[in-house]
Amino acid sequence: MPQLEAVLFFSLWAFGFGQLKLEQPEISVSGEKYMSARISCKVSSDSFSKEYIHWYQQKPNQGIEHLIYVVSTTPAREKNNKYEASKNVKYSTSTLRINFLEKEDEAVYFCACWYVITQRWRKIFAEGTKLIVIPPDRSLGSDISPKATTFLPSVAEINLHKAGTYLCLLEKFFPDVIKVDWKEKNSNTILGSQQGNAMKTNDTYMKFSWLTVNAKSMEKEHKCIIRHENNKRGVDQEILFPSIQKGIVSEAERFEDATLPATRMEDHEPKNAKNKALDMEADTVQLQLTNTSAYYTYLLLLLKSLVYLAIISFCLFRRTAVCSPGKSS
Repeated sequence: MPQLEAVLFFSLWAFGFGQLKLEQPEISVSGEKYMSARISCKVSSDSFSKEYIHWYQQKPNQGIEHLIYVVSTTPAREKNNKYEASKNVKYSTSTLRINFLEKEDEAVYFCACWYVITQRWRKIFAEGTKLIVIPPDRSLGSDISPKATTFLPSVAEINLHKAGTYLCLLEKFFPDVIKVDWKEKNSNTILGSQQGNAMKTNDTYMKFSWLTVNAKSMEKEHKCIIRHENNKRGVDQEILFPSIQKGIVSEAERFEDATLPATRMEDHEPKNAKNKALDMEADTVQLQLTNTSAYYTYLLLLLKSLVYLAIISFCLFRRTAVCSPGKSS
């Protein structure tokens, strides 16, 4: 793995000069056992037709292994047709096909090219695509794309810390490979955010991601961008969060309109209604977060208790077996 990180460093260095760029558009690809799966690689090069496109495999906790390479439009095959690599000059892409899928094929697959950097040959890698092999008897729902639930910052946090936290809860997606980025609206700069690990719930997964916005950015709108294999039409999901100040005012106005009688609205003080709405919003968000956290904490504690019970039962069984009188010869 350290060798791959060093190569990726040179890859990023080369990208800065616009010399050569490799992109793997899919972060994951799923395929059924005994079937085939395809992983693609986009190559930006002025001499793509002459480029040697290499494909590598890296299994968990193992080193990277070379599989196959292709240079012409004639597909290359290796290892009893297990792997097949091809090139499409028109679209500047290379595709790796993995046949007769087995569980052992689950790994991250990288495309790579050689390039001269400071008069030395270096190999440039793309980001990689994870392959997931699904048993043929496994049934998943028709829609296994991420389902988002959003939470706006609480008034208490804004008043106390002069900052606000947007929270995005993603649920019921498969596979667990998912990428979440945060950006300001109309900006391509990825912001620093926090990510929770994907947690399994039944046959699908869930994940938290949140962004804390300081006082200088409270007036700006932000968006959460979700990249997943099973997004509808293969397009990244984008969830727009209102500016913190605008979001609070909108909630207050909505509460005011819903609670004040139409014939008597002019008799009420808007400021008091808005303050009440802000308090209710803070309580509601806090309650939602508390309930969600309590639910998953309960599940983790229950799982932990079951593991402890199994360990204790095993130890007691062994002790009983050792201490029981045996037959004398």
